[in-house]
Order: sequence, then structure tokens, then C-alpha cells
Amino acid sequence: MPHPVMFRDDDPVLAKVRTLALGFPEAFEKVSHGRPSFFVSKMFVMYGGSVKPATRGADYVQYPHSVMVKVDESDRRALEQDRRFFFPAYLGPSGWLGLDLAAKSEVDWNEVAELIDASYRLVAPKKLIARLEEA
Repeated sequence: MPHPVMFRDDDPVLAKVRTLALGFPEAFEKVSHGRPSFFVSKMFVMYGGSVKPATRGADYVQYPHSVMVKVDESDRRALEQDRRFFFPAYLGPSGWLGLDLAAKSEVDWNEVAELIDASYRLVAPKKLIARLEEA
């Protein structure tokens, strides 16, 4: 059974995330698990996420206006101290964190761009990282 679509294509926050993510060499978008996801050789950003409930049988906590990014272990501890970040279901154990973009009234798009850049660099092939650095 396919996943239900969990986003609106006219979402202005998604539009900004899409612009940032697709600005990287050979980046492309596809819907994965019902959410817009951005790939190079592997996924480096997903828009929207959820947290597994603490109580068995409870619904997942949804963060529809968020980005999930792969983070370097050296940055993880500091990011986890920020209440806007969450440990996403399924991807969290693989080194991912989510940033709730609705947690503040004003999104710091420079911060989001830096997180997306760092995530891209963790998964992209070396030749594409070299292209990125040449630009």
C-alpha cells in the first residue's frame, strides 16, 4: 500500500526548501514515503517528519513544516540541545535530525541552507562535492 501524500505542493515553506535543495549539483526531487525528498546519490533532505510516540499505540507526532537532514556526529550533541530539533522516526538512528521550521515565527533561512549544505556534503560523491567547492 503506497504512503499517502503528506504535503501540499503550494506550501511556501516547501518552495523555499525546494529552491535551496535543488541548487546543489545533480540534486533531484522525488516523493518518498509521502514526503518531498531530495537526493543526489542518496537522500540528503526530506521535507516533513514525525516522532515516534512514547506511548505504545499513540499516534506519531507530526512536524509537517520541517526539514530532516543528515548531521555529522560532531554537531549532533549541540543541535540536540536546541528545542527546535527533533529525533525523527525511522531516520534518527541513521544519523538524521529534524528541524521544526514552525517552532519560531521567523525561519532563519541561512541556518537551513547551512544544514542542507552539510547534509549534502555527508552523502554526495566526492566529485560532486568538488564541483560544489569550485562554484
